[in-house]
Amino acid sequence: MLPHQCARLAQRAGLGIARVGGTGGHTSGDLFICFATGNRDIPQPELRQDPRATVELRMLSDVYIDPLFLATIEATEEAIVNALVAAETMTGIDGVTAHRLPHDRVREVMLRGGWPVVSRLS
Repeated sequence: MLPHQCARLAQRAGLGIARVGGTGGHTSGDLFICFATGNRDIPQPELRQDPRATVELRMLSDVYIDPLFLATIEATEEAIVNALVAAETMTGIDGVTAHRLPHDRVREVMLRGGWPVVSRLS
């Protein structure tokens, strides 16, 4: 993927957050980063001199990028749900307590909403 494709892919994480109710509010602090690992053989000018005026690049055709967009959205959504389910009750500063989600209620809500439910919520 080229840099502009990485930027487009990273932006899709916001859609995954929105699917679980995030609104990207003023203080959300959402940062999305995408790295591509292709084209590793391109010489870096600061590392050594390269007499070539052009170099060959390989990139994913934009025609095939939609499945990656969907995968990014779904992976972000799943990561948030997994984090919520894995959370435990904890007490923080000034005695403020954040309670874990009751798995039976999460399962009930997910089933009612048509979401697939994994067995660990049973």
